[in-house]
Amino acid sequence: MAKDFYTGVIGWTTEDMDMGSMGTYTMFKQGDVQCGGMLAKPQDSPGPSAWLSYVAVDDIEASHARASELGAKIWVAPTTIPNIGQFSVCEDPTGAMFALFTRQRENSDAEST
Repeated sequence: MAKDFYTGVIGWTTEDMDMGSMGTYTMFKQGDVQCGGMLAKPQDSPGPSAWLSYVAVDDIEASHARASELGAKIWVAPTTIPNIGQFSVCEDPTGAMFALFTRQRENSDAEST
């Protein structure tokens, strides 16, 4: 379920690696570059999923809306970080938290003066 969610939201491809008794490790890739990984949390491990990845996106509003459409619970709506960019925080359908991030674009008017 999580694998389908992330590939649907971000467009990553996946490559699975058998980790024996630990299960399957899923590598997320953008082209040939590994950009993350996922391993199922053992059932006897206390607490919720424990990672918060910041995923760079071109359009925070569109990506945030797409995540919501695909079943994300919204914790933080798109929010501006002054002089940095924008982020939002979501929870995927399995309970893992993630953040979407867009860096502030350079002011093209300032560059032309």
